[in-house]
Amino acid sequence: MTRFVCLLLFVMLLSFTYAAITPTSPLSIGQTLSSSDGVYQLGFFSPNNTQNQYVGIWFKGIIPRVVVWVANREKPVTDSTANLAITSKGSLLLFSGKDGIVWSSGETFASNGSHAELSDSGSLIVVDKVSGRILWQSFDHLGDTLLHSSFLMYNLVTGEKRVVTSWKSYTDPSPGDFVGEITPQVPSQGFIMRGSRPYWRSGPWAKTRFTGVPLMDESYTSTFSLHQDVNGSGYLSFFQRKYKISRIILTPEGSMKIFRYNGTNWELYYEAPLANSCHIYGVCGPFGLCVSSVPPKCKCFKGFVPKSIEEWKRGNWTSGCVRRTELLCQGNSTGEDVNVFHPVANIKPPDSYEFANSLNAEECYQSCFHNCSCLAFSFISGIGCLVWNHDLMDAVQFSAGGELLSIRLARSELDGNKLKKTIVASTVSLTLFVILGLASFGFWRCRLEDNAHILKDAWRNEFKPQDVPGLDFLEMNAIQTATSNFSLSNKLGQGGFGSVYKGKLQDGKEIAVKRLSSSSGQGKEEFMNEIVLISKLQHRNLVRILGCCIEGEERLLIYEFMLNKSLDTFIFGRFETKQQAWETWGENGGTDLLDQGVAYSCRPLEVERCVHIGLLCVQHQPADRPNTLELLSMLTTTSDLPSPKQPTFVAQTRNKEFMAMDLTTFSKMTDSVILGR
Repeated sequence: MTRFVCLLLFVMLLSFTYAAITPTSPLSIGQTLSSSDGVYQLGFFSPNNTQNQYVGIWFKGIIPRVVVWVANREKPVTDSTANLAITSKGSLLLFSGKDGIVWSSGETFASNGSHAELSDSGSLIVVDKVSGRILWQSFDHLGDTLLHSSFLMYNLVTGEKRVVTSWKSYTDPSPGDFVGEITPQVPSQGFIMRGSRPYWRSGPWAKTRFTGVPLMDESYTSTFSLHQDVNGSGYLSFFQRKYKISRIILTPEGSMKIFRYNGTNWELYYEAPLANSCHIYGVCGPFGLCVSSVPPKCKCFKGFVPKSIEEWKRGNWTSGCVRRTELLCQGNSTGEDVNVFHPVANIKPPDSYEFANSLNAEECYQSCFHNCSCLAFSFISGIGCLVWNHDLMDAVQFSAGGELLSIRLARSELDGNKLKKTIVASTVSLTLFVILGLASFGFWRCRLEDNAHILKDAWRNEFKPQDVPGLDFLEMNAIQTATSNFSLSNKLGQGGFGSVYKGKLQDGKEIAVKRLSSSSGQGKEEFMNEIVLISKLQHRNLVRILGCCIEGEERLLIYEFMLNKSLDTFIFGRFETKQQAWETWGENGGTDLLDQGVAYSCRPLEVERCVHIGLLCVQHQPADRPNTLELLSMLTTTSDLPSPKQPTFVAQTRNKEFMAMDLTTFSKMTDSVILGR
């Protein structure tokens, strides 16, 4: 029984896995052909799980399936009886019961019969039965993928060209828009073409690297090998030594990607071009330089200007740049009209170069200098001398790496640069002078501010706690905020010693700020005396000092704001002029000025003295008014008082919103007429 089961499994295995396709054993749907090492597998597949069937090669055992070659890319089969067969002469034929022959490998010349097998390199090959010679192989007809032993090539003698072509989409293996190839230039370079137009360019090959790929510097261990011979043929292949399974694919979007398999997942090793970058061919146009960044930034080479300013402003740089100053070149001339070469570093060499036989960089320079049609040159390690006789197209400037490109310019372009250097030097000198001046000014201001802080601290130290209890020192910025930076709308009035402003602190408390004028004549002593005096006067009808501010030349006194007007409103509320007060004081010492509601609680002599002092304080001449110390003495002692002079009488009208005063002065004038005898 056991032997029967084993025999049955063996027969089933034979029915699904073939070692070769022969004229008597075609490959049908559901059957596969594997390479001897078990890496690759060939069979029918459907990329989008539809009835469309394709014959393809993929990596065996890797999920999801990665297809590397398709036979019938443009003609899928839909018949379940389809099969892949081989003729006695070695031609592979894909049959469909409905459509007949759908795909063919073409004619071969096998005289003794042949068979088809899948090689360990991943190529479907047709082998002569007797000689073992390969009559046909799928590597000669690449799809979208390059494997280790496959290669891109050209042959100028036979016209043969081997390229990779992208799929139309990830579910449609028919040929897409992009083709990857190498050029027959010396040295060769890789291209991705979009139709007939270049889409990406690798830069010229330099022994082990492509000069347009910054990843490949001179220390780079290349996975690529490019060989060109004198017979007009070239070959490019790649090999990842550390990875048995790897591939290069040209995607439907036009990107060339290198993948390597780590046993579990596919790793993306390299990708180009990147969308919306300097990788895209000619993004900056002729003589335009793409500065490597995302998004790309275009500028013109030195000595060139945008061909269309408006297009460049809109971000369309494809029109490129034009020379600002035309060249005056006569080969061996040595006068003022001789051209010069301007070097530009970190450059991807432009397209349309020519190889020049030069032993060193000096010979390279001389060969270009004596050829008026030579627009630029570069001596590159691993290549030698390259020269450009046409527009500089697809030049890129990297942040690091790249080559040194020397561009022919009119001498005036560099002479102008000397003038610019002179201007720059002058500008730098002037700038340094200004900076030193500003630094000196800043140092002076700092010293001034330091002195102001020292002065402020010294003033604070002058006050003894017992002299000014509860006095706060406020910062200038807090006062400015409270008064809206001493806004006119907050101004309450103005006197000989300065202006008074209404304000509101952050805690909501309303204040009146007396800002002393620098021309007031009030010095340190008077300022301190006023603080001491007002702080000692305590009465419900007198304003109370809250604090002060001393900063630089600024001296400010902060009082509480009396919402119900000032003391003179209560004292002189029933009289319109000071004249009435003067007359009342002269008649009865001013006791009639008291409100009858409080008259019984006051001493007549004290009332008379207060009115007396009040009249002294409103004398017309400042010299007749008592100073702060004298006023303090008058209020706190019973010393004799000088007699007041009749004051200038003022009629007051009040603005209820700002409490501002309109002053109208009344005076009596006597005219004396002198008559002769």
